[in-house]
Amino acid sequence: MIEDKESIPGLVARLVDDTRSLAGAEIALYKAKLGERVAAYRNAVVFFAIAGVLALAALIALLVGLILSLATLIGPGLATAAVTIVVLAIAGILAMAGKSRLKPVSLDSTS
Repeated sequence: MIEDKESIPGLVARLVDDTRSLAGAEIALYKAKLGERVAAYRNAVVFFAIAGVLALAALIALLVGLILSLATLIGPGLATAAVTIVVLAIAGILAMAGKSRLKPVSLDSTS
């Protein structure tokens, strides 16, 4: 039988050190995992932003084309006014639809 000459305070100190090392390693692991996820989402956000900008540019091109097409029929001023009024009406309808979907925020914790 081999006798262990290490004292109880020494064992407790080693246990505390090992626990700190383990906690530090776990924190480092979670930071690394979080870093990978953040990088993946950051790349996705960049692609979504570029897609949004391109979609907006396409919408603008469509509206300009619509104005130019209508300009041959009713003149450039009236074509611009007509397209602007229709687009603003659509925007207003969408804004009202969005507003109607908003629910009032209740500060009462019983609901």
